Amino acid sequence: MALSRTVDGRKDGAEHFVTSVFGSRYVRNNLPRYRMPEDEMPKDAAYQIIHDELLLDGNPRLNLASFVTTWMEPECDKLIMESLNKNYIDMDEYPITTELQDRCVNMIARLFHAPIGENETAVGAGCVGSSEAIMLAGLAFKRKWQHKRKAEGKPYDKPNMVTGANVQVCWEKFARYFEVELRDVKLRKDKYVLDVKEAVDMVDENTICVCAILGSTYNGEFEDVKLLNDLLEEKNAKTGWATPIHVDAASGGFVAPFLYPDLVWDFRLPWVKSINVSGHKYGLVYAGVGWVVWRRHEELPEDLVFHVNYLGADQPTFTLNFSKGASQLIAQYYQFIRLGFSGYKCIMESCQAQAKHLKDCIEGMGDFEILSKDIGVPLVAFSLKDRSGFDEYDIADSLRTYGWIVPAYTMAPDAQEVSLLRVVVREDFGMSLADRLVNDIRAVVEKLKKRPTKLVNEVADAIMKSAAHGKHHKKRKVDDTLADLIGSKPLHEVVKHASVFDEELNKKRAFRYHKKNAVAKTNGVC
Repeated sequence: MALSRTVDGRKDGAEHFVTSVFGSRYVRNNLPRYRMPEDEMPKDAAYQIIHDELLLDGNPRLNLASFVTTWMEPECDKLIMESLNKNYIDMDEYPITTELQDRCVNMIARLFHAPIGENETAVGAGCVGSSEAIMLAGLAFKRKWQHKRKAEGKPYDKPNMVTGANVQVCWEKFARYFEVELRDVKLRKDKYVLDVKEAVDMVDENTICVCAILGSTYNGEFEDVKLLNDLLEEKNAKTGWATPIHVDAASGGFVAPFLYPDLVWDFRLPWVKSINVSGHKYGLVYAGVGWVVWRRHEELPEDLVFHVNYLGADQPTFTLNFSKGASQLIAQYYQFIRLGFSGYKCIMESCQAQAKHLKDCIEGMGDFEILSKDIGVPLVAFSLKDRSGFDEYDIADSLRTYGWIVPAYTMAPDAQEVSLLRVVVREDFGMSLADRLVNDIRAVVEKLKKRPTKLVNEVADAIMKSAAHGKHHKKRKVDDTLADLIGSKPLHEVVKHASVFDEELNKKRAFRYHKKNAVAKTNGVC
């Protein structure tokens, strides 16, 4: 262990060495949290303090909420470390890095069946993630629509775009930041993705694009891009408009080509003009890389591309930021040449098999309804059949005691009454972890079934509140109109039909039960 230099309390300020960071003054004294410390400290002490605080983070491998890659091969980790100090935007200084990015763009465009010749180059960009990619695609649609409207002598100040209510928040950010009206098709129970017929009905002459999602964040389901294309084809033919499609394939873009090659969703459809995909999801790269590709060069207006020369040569750039690390782009190229088509296919098939195993086991418990689809991103979304005693949030909280991070959330508008849990299966999950997760879910459910229900807790709370106001208040008449809520039913029957989503009703039930069964008790036990 490295020696740490410290100063003892003697008047001469003499220095001595200790063999452990934990014996030094740096761990005995609190560091300022929101201002820079006055003095420096040894590097091993700084490392240990930060390392120890980060121990309180969740384990990324057990974070089943995230689609983002949490494991890569050591050889790729080494490449990432070797290129951490490279700024991707310095294209003249790092021409090979730029070439690797261009190769990735062309590989992705051809994977998505872009109509380009063998010797043609694709048009696209490496981004920080799909959020930036979507911003760039949206700007291209808006600018192209504006050019068209100006040429026709028509107003161009009220652009809109059509999406499902289940889109990722970056679409809402784009609409707000770049002043585009967002027309979202609401969800409904048993229809948790875009209703493409409703979407096409919303399209008008000011619609810059319709967005379809290949892999909904909520349940992993693919939207019907082909049907959307066909309906838009009819509408564009009737109206003379040319409303295009953007496919948000952040999650599914590196899944569908390998698991569902016959599924037509990409540039094989004529109205699909651009596609984004996350390299840091099923592209199998650590967080920090996404891609956007266009059908042809003419889909990206030239006036959105900037040319700079202050880094040594003319460099075209179409990004929202400027400087960014090159390591994730290099890692993406590593995965492409390391795995090839067959390697990606093998990994996706493994993820799919694990997702099916999880689905079968969770469904077999009898407590859950499966909301994910067999064709989609490899994940399992599931919802409780009976929420009278506990809900999905209780399960998510309880699973954290086992180390698992499983999200609980509600569906997008107008299906907010549906709450669910989601387990994303990534490359590094594995069948042994899947079996352990199933056992832990089963244990959590059984434990929650045995604990006092939410209604019982409400009763206890009501008794405590009454006791705080004295004996006279305890005997005060409670509104008799609530009698039908509980009546003479035993508590277990009341609990069976209680709804955890109706807070007011539960409170009324609790107080009514308190009046009938607890007011006369004086020993504090109910």
